[in-house]
Amino acid sequence: MGNINRPREVRLSTTPSKDELSDLKLGDIVYLDGLMYTAREGVYIRALEEKANIPMDLPSQSATNFHCSPAARINPDGTFEMGAVTATASFRFAKWLPEWLEKSGAKLVIGKGGMRSKDYKEYFVPNGAIYLSTVGYGTGALLGRGIESVESVHWNEELGLAQAMWVIKCNKMGPFIVASDSEGNCLFERENKRISANLDKVYEGTVPATLKRFGETDDKSDELIG
Repeated sequence: MGNINRPREVRLSTTPSKDELSDLKLGDIVYLDGLMYTAREGVYIRALEEKANIPMDLPSQSATNFHCSPAARINPDGTFEMGAVTATASFRFAKWLPEWLEKSGAKLVIGKGGMRSKDYKEYFVPNGAIYLSTVGYGTGALLGRGIESVESVHWNEELGLAQAMWVIKCNKMGPFIVASDSEGNCLFERENKRISANLDKVYEGTVPATLKRFGETDDKSDELIG
């Protein structure tokens, strides 16, 4: 079947070095070891807008922020249970990221869907940060296998379980895909450009649609990709 170029697999600490980050290439597959924390709008609002003290020593304890909704609970005896960890769309939090990256020292941000290369260049690159992508519901249980333990949870009473700041100890958690690099290039934009270049061939010889529903077209200029 010929040679298949497989993505490179990389195993990283959740407090990666500058050299390790600069070595990451778009499309690399990353597995993580160490402590990561969840932070989404509730945490950003509390820490940045309400000026609450961040209840962790960042980035020395962790430089990895996961945008996710964990399937977790706190038991009556104070112990924790967490099965799946489902990524949520990161573009929703873009407005908080410049200040968060600077304040927290985060070097890895994980979520789904990605952001614009403009965001990577303006927010991530100046702070030496990289974006890792996964899909949402499809990999929640798979990523859960990489949870060694839940170390703690913060602000759950104020924010609720989904928005709280969960601190997770990871052991080869992944796979995550490198979706931005140290120069702010964007994996999704690169691949969409390649796909769009071949759309003429995809639609070649097709019969114009009799009915046009939303997104149904034989004109590549109307295509929703890109």
